[in-house]
Amino acid sequence: MLMLLAEWLTENIYTGFNVFQYLTFRGILGVLTALLIALLVGPAMIRRLSRDQIGQQIREDGPKSHFSKAGTPTMGGALILVAIAIATLLWADPRNRYIWIALLTTLAFGAIGWLDDYKKLVLRNSKGLAARYKYAWQSAAGLSAALLLYVTAQAPTETQLIVPFFKTIVLDLGWLFVPLTYFVIVGASNAVNLTDGLDGLAIVPTAMIAGALAVFCYAAGNRIFADYLGIPHVPGIGELTVFCGAMVGAGLGFLWFNAYPAQVFMGDVGALALGAALGVTAAAVRQELVLFLMGGVFVMETVSVILQVASFKLTGRRIFRMAPLHHHFELKGWPEPRVIVRFWIITIILVLIGLATLKLR
Repeated sequence: MLMLLAEWLTENIYTGFNVFQYLTFRGILGVLTALLIALLVGPAMIRRLSRDQIGQQIREDGPKSHFSKAGTPTMGGALILVAIAIATLLWADPRNRYIWIALLTTLAFGAIGWLDDYKKLVLRNSKGLAARYKYAWQSAAGLSAALLLYVTAQAPTETQLIVPFFKTIVLDLGWLFVPLTYFVIVGASNAVNLTDGLDGLAIVPTAMIAGALAVFCYAAGNRIFADYLGIPHVPGIGELTVFCGAMVGAGLGFLWFNAYPAQVFMGDVGALALGAALGVTAAAVRQELVLFLMGGVFVMETVSVILQVASFKLTGRRIFRMAPLHHHFELKGWPEPRVIVRFWIITIILVLIGLATLKLR
């Protein structure tokens, strides 16, 4: 919204306000604004959650080191959503369709997560939102976002599948764009949710991947950079740089309170929303496969759950001591901070490889 004000001030008051038209500048402001909001609102939100006794429930079959976390305030993901929404609305161009699709998708998944958390933590329903209803609402939100991106596409590049490291392999998806994008959004949402089991484990990879996607959005939105790098030019996608910047800032602000030992957990309201935000951004900028690469930690966690369930149902045996994968390493004797930092290191390496696909083509 402030971008429109800056345009008017530039035309009528002082040309120096034109600095707010620069995407890089607004992207940085998005990071700093979301970070500041999270840091300022965080303490009050934690106190409110503690007062209302909205605390984490711990699995009895989980690692014993987690028992001390029982009662830690959760649903802190609402703090992340508030920071992202305000920072994006302040510094992004409200006339850009990608901004609204990404923001509304994120908030929709956040609402689904909030309802699940509310039923589990406030209404004391241990099952929360029934799995079939949860998936149905996720499907509705994910499919809506996919259809919006498809029907509003204005250039062929907006529905093509780009294969990393190959400059000439581009697949025209046509209507197949819709199911692929649906799968990316819903899959990413649930993958981040499964990873969110240790202090800071999910939020740092999310922030790192969001930062990398900001680079992709900026490059793809600039025709000169896109032509130089050999990536598809997607008109208007550059504006998502601000949205990704807001994710980075909100994530860092939340980490201030979520770092080991955590003062607050994000809950489904944060995890489902952040995963969907990464998914819809990657789909919009046509980097679904790169998201799969950079989000390798999320993929490992998800695959570990699938393999564990399949193995137990088919053979009666478990592959891992406990799934998701981070619990397996805990039960092997790794201290929680070691698991967290090593998963962060893996993500840093994968994000760097993902960024390398910009040039290695």
